[in-house]
Amino acid sequence: MRLPAKATHAQTRQHNHRLVLRTVYDFGPISRAEVARSTGLTRTTVSDVVGDLLGDGMVEEIGRGPSTGGKSPILLSIVGDARQVIGLDLGESTFSGALVNLRGEIRRVVELPVDGRNGDDALALVFRLVDELLAEATAAPLGIGVGTPGLVDTRTGTIRWAVNLDWQDLPLGGLLHERYVLPANVANDSQAAALAEYTFGAEGRRLPNLITIKVGRGIGAGLVLNGSLFQGDGFGAGEIGHVAVVDDGLECRCGRFGCLETVASSRGIATRAAELAAELHTPLERLIATAPDGELSIDDLVRAFLDGDPAARTAALEAARFLGQAVAGLIGALNIGRIVLDGPVTAFGDEWLATVADEARRRSLTLLSGDTEIEFGRLSPNVVVLGASALLITRELGLSLSR
Repeated sequence: MRLPAKATHAQTRQHNHRLVLRTVYDFGPISRAEVARSTGLTRTTVSDVVGDLLGDGMVEEIGRGPSTGGKSPILLSIVGDARQVIGLDLGESTFSGALVNLRGEIRRVVELPVDGRNGDDALALVFRLVDELLAEATAAPLGIGVGTPGLVDTRTGTIRWAVNLDWQDLPLGGLLHERYVLPANVANDSQAAALAEYTFGAEGRRLPNLITIKVGRGIGAGLVLNGSLFQGDGFGAGEIGHVAVVDDGLECRCGRFGCLETVASSRGIATRAAELAAELHTPLERLIATAPDGELSIDDLVRAFLDGDPAARTAALEAARFLGQAVAGLIGALNIGRIVLDGPVTAFGDEWLATVADEARRRSLTLLSGDTEIEFGRLSPNVVVLGASALLITRELGLSLSR
């Protein structure tokens, strides 16, 4: 067996830079001496690395800390706007992107309607979105992070299958890198949402494990296990939207029947509400007659739900119970204490959420579900953009993004 080669000087130097930068990011304001104690590096090494980081504009000196008997130490802090990430959310109806700084603060947002584009036309729209964001950048771009529907091989940035966009085996990460000469990371949008909630949505009560379920025209779950994004052996972990929950149900876009998406997504709710409105002759029936393609938007459905329309209420709460059934399976399989719901369908509000939670608890072991928090996400509507940015920052700078 061949033993691994000793780390080169360049590898050691890169490791030290990342270690010091991560320590300043996580614990700053912090002195050089505290960095040395935290990392185990010598003070000389820390001083050399800090000098480089100051020269690169990544770190700044922000004043002096309290004295412990000698000279007051100079404190270091990360410069949030030293670099900007181009974060993309390739949604079904809109491609949105933002310039995001190292602290997860959004500096500029651009949205472009998809208008039914797919294949090469949808790819051209991605390039247009990146072009517009680069033109607006006010700091050196660190790279491009992408959240997209579908199965994604994040190692290579290849979209294995995105049915809505008609992409199959599309090497999006490689195409972006080739075009812009920038690092590019691509992840499934639900997995990106989970990383965003874990990174930026914890509000001081971070737990090591998290499930985020994104509910829109599609449904998917993202899993963070022991502080790391879990994607499964085939990068498809969390594809709960294409698990059948209804025997002899409606045909799904994936080609199967009775999938969770057919009954619990915004599209599924719209279909069921239209069916009920025709039976009950509720006010929703008239609205459907004037809707484009006869399908109500999520905004129309939410308004009808809040106004008490029986068809909208029944459809939304039926959908919530189906989603609760899926959540119960996740509770039993993974026993994770915090489950976050994101996406457009969460606009139905507290009654919808309570129905999801009640059904999940009814269908799972009380000892487990009683210790599980099921709540709304805190980062909508930018959760996917922030998650894609967090993934890029983590990989390129080695930051843990714990604050």
